[in-house]
Amino acid sequence: MWYGKGPGVDRCGDVFKHGNAAGTSRMGGVLALAADDHACRSSTLPHGSEGEFESAMMPVLNPAGVQDILDMGLLGWAMSRYTGRWIGFKTIAETVESSASVNVNPHQLDILLPKDFEMPAGGLNIRWPDPPLDQEMRLHQYAVKAAQAFARANHIDKVVVDSPKARLGIVTTGKSYLDVLQALEYLGIDRKVAEEIGIRVYKVGMTWPLEPVGIREFARGLEDIIVVEEKRSFIERQMKEYMYNWEHGARPSIIGKYDEEENWVLPSTNELTPARIARVIAARVQRFFRSEQMDSRLQWIAAKEKELAAPRANFPRVPHYCSGCPHNSSTVVPEGSRALGGIGCHYMVTWMDRKTDTFTHMGGEGVTWSGQAPFTDEKHVFQNLGDGTYFHSGSLAIRQSIAAKVNITYKILYNDAVAMTGGQPVDGTLTVPDIAHRVRSEGVKTIVVLSDDIEKWSDRSIFPSGVEFFDRAELDAQQKRLRDVPGTSVLIFDQTCAAEKRRRRKRGKMPDPAKRTAINSLVCEGCGDCGVKSNCVSVLPKETEYGRKREIDQSNCNKDFSCVKGFCPSFVTIKGGGPRKRKGTGNKELLANLPEPQVRSDLEQPGTS
Repeated sequence: MWYGKGPGVDRCGDVFKHGNAAGTSRMGGVLALAADDHACRSSTLPHGSEGEFESAMMPVLNPAGVQDILDMGLLGWAMSRYTGRWIGFKTIAETVESSASVNVNPHQLDILLPKDFEMPAGGLNIRWPDPPLDQEMRLHQYAVKAAQAFARANHIDKVVVDSPKARLGIVTTGKSYLDVLQALEYLGIDRKVAEEIGIRVYKVGMTWPLEPVGIREFARGLEDIIVVEEKRSFIERQMKEYMYNWEHGARPSIIGKYDEEENWVLPSTNELTPARIARVIAARVQRFFRSEQMDSRLQWIAAKEKELAAPRANFPRVPHYCSGCPHNSSTVVPEGSRALGGIGCHYMVTWMDRKTDTFTHMGGEGVTWSGQAPFTDEKHVFQNLGDGTYFHSGSLAIRQSIAAKVNITYKILYNDAVAMTGGQPVDGTLTVPDIAHRVRSEGVKTIVVLSDDIEKWSDRSIFPSGVEFFDRAELDAQQKRLRDVPGTSVLIFDQTCAAEKRRRRKRGKMPDPAKRTAINSLVCEGCGDCGVKSNCVSVLPKETEYGRKREIDQSNCNKDFSCVKGFCPSFVTIKGGGPRKRKGTGNKELLANLPEPQVRSDLEQPGTS
């Protein structure tokens, strides 16, 4: 199993093409899971990976929910073995970050091998030697059809709602399938009503190559088909290609992103909502069926959207660093300097008042400066680079800066975790001495290490010669020195991610300092210097009868203690104490006696329609 976000799919395009052309083992198989971000919630660009998979000619599976992920995962590996291809597998946050009751019986699926496909001589699996043109021939002439035959044999695409007098068809996939069901519910159209008025719904599990027999059987006799899919018109395009040569009277109209009047009805931008889908479905259904319930639902949807479109105060909720985050300290730049942003939590500094601008793709950190440097009087910039990004591809960025002979200081922010995507460890062994040795091997001569606990690096023999060590309090002075160093220099800022510290302390994997900081509000003058020095969200305003003062949110504090940097007599350090905790409510006995839920025996089994 390969896994990566959409940008990782882009970066691995060459790998996918070579791997898929060569093929998989008869007893092996490859699933390539793409984490797509349709709404750009944690990416620099919104993305969907179907086009990239198709470019590599990898069959693409698109699960609609948790049960689908489990079932289609098993089917995907079986398909990979049978077809000899790598299988693209689309995932999005709405399905991966959800919970569900699922059937995990390992024998619930009866995976079938096609009986209507004849394998070429030698099969489709990997072999050696294998000339590129022979790989291409098998891939184009046989592998695509093998995938379609496998999908057909195992009913990966299926009719989920049918009608003996169907007039309107709805084709959908993945998350959009669940949105379509929600939209029909909004309109008061349940399975019985759909059968009576003539609606047929087709759930596509393999979005490329679209299985032709099933989609043609589904489309026979229909007047209109609506294709509901997020992002670009992927299924819609294939359907139109399949049905182009049908006789005019037998060919249904097909709309998706646009209707017949070129209205953009199901946009390829952002995400589709059940309300928008409901309006598109209703516009087609009302050609042959109307009901008071449907009209009232549409009026309710229109009223809600009008309400949402009304002018209102717009106060954006700007994300910020966690309490005690190392980036609160590490992203500061000296007066007169500026920094460039990159991928990671430290990207948030670009909307703070810290002279940090723009961003780039992973592995491109500093490339923008290489292009600007010859055309400006500015002599030097700092470039923020997370340790996870450094391990991923940031070392290539440092290499290009050295080759370009630009004056730049990379601040490698070593926080010991890939915090942006949940706090998992960096893939592989990566320590501060490792980074120092690697950048020295690339040709970096000036390397400085700063840390919140610099004494832990007392054994300097594990570092390359010439590395300098300072407490993080020396950041400003060291940056002023490094900006005058010609060429590429590296500053490694070593401080563990605050959220990861909190997790490790709770699990007993890291010492929890037996001290806390508090503010005596009677002494505090409310100047706010503690917040300026620490940039910490645990420093809160406190309204008192003497005006606004400051206080420390003890429930949120991660014990970074950078708030005490300012000269302020109002701070109190408490050693050995802790916040007062409330007692539990004592419901343990009630919860222990909860009865087990009854299991229904009439539910249809997964994989059936």
